[in-house]
Amino acid sequence: MENMLLVGLSRQMTLERQLDVVANNVANINTTGFKADRSLFEEYLRSPAHEDNFVRADRRVSFVHDRATFHDFAAGPSEQTKNPLDVAIDGNAFLVVQTAAGEGYTRDGGLQINNQGQLVTASGDPVLGNSGPIVFQPTDKAINIAADGNITVLEGTGRTDSVRGKLRLVSFADPQKLVKEGGNLYSAGQGGAAQPDTNSRVRQGFIEKSNVNSVHEMSRMIEITRTYTQISAMLQQQHDLHRTAVEKLADVPA
Repeated sequence: MENMLLVGLSRQMTLERQLDVVANNVANINTTGFKADRSLFEEYLRSPAHEDNFVRADRRVSFVHDRATFHDFAAGPSEQTKNPLDVAIDGNAFLVVQTAAGEGYTRDGGLQINNQGQLVTASGDPVLGNSGPIVFQPTDKAINIAADGNITVLEGTGRTDSVRGKLRLVSFADPQKLVKEGGNLYSAGQGGAAQPDTNSRVRQGFIEKSNVNSVHEMSRMIEITRTYTQISAMLQQQHDLHRTAVEKLADVPA
């Protein structure tokens, strides 16, 4: 296969992958606490020739290599909801939740209370405190979540604060190794053990919105689509050129 076709196909393969990443970002514009993914590409140089008896070395051909994707952990904008169960995290920490597969980690602070009185995420996963799931009593009122994650309530007719737990905030030495598991959750993957985070703070009555820039992502989607179309047209032109050359060669007298 000729170099032009190989280069064009390598670029189309990376564009397809990049479009998947951008499309997933766009689909999560309104997902609370969502962190966008970014594509990382690099130039891959090699010579297509495999013989070593040329007078001069062949020029290396530049291909496009889809190296990896990485997480953009930039903070998203905060939105005030005035819901006492909503929390936004100022810092690099994650909330810890209990899932069927073990501990999961999220930045989605849109919390609620389930029928068992447990503090849970929008997906129904229990939010973990330093001593396990956080459970409220039916008579609890005036829920207060301090900046350090400590949760207190007024119980029944009492006027003295009762402690219900403390949000477990954790961070990772290498958050890029966290694995997205769907449902706005991460697993530790190869990122190492979760470490207690005492530097981050929570704000009650706020949520962190997605950090996806809708205008930028839509512009990227249009750019990727146009580039893919242009490469397809180039490859088609090359194919037509080869077909014309073969037809003309066939008419040459022996």
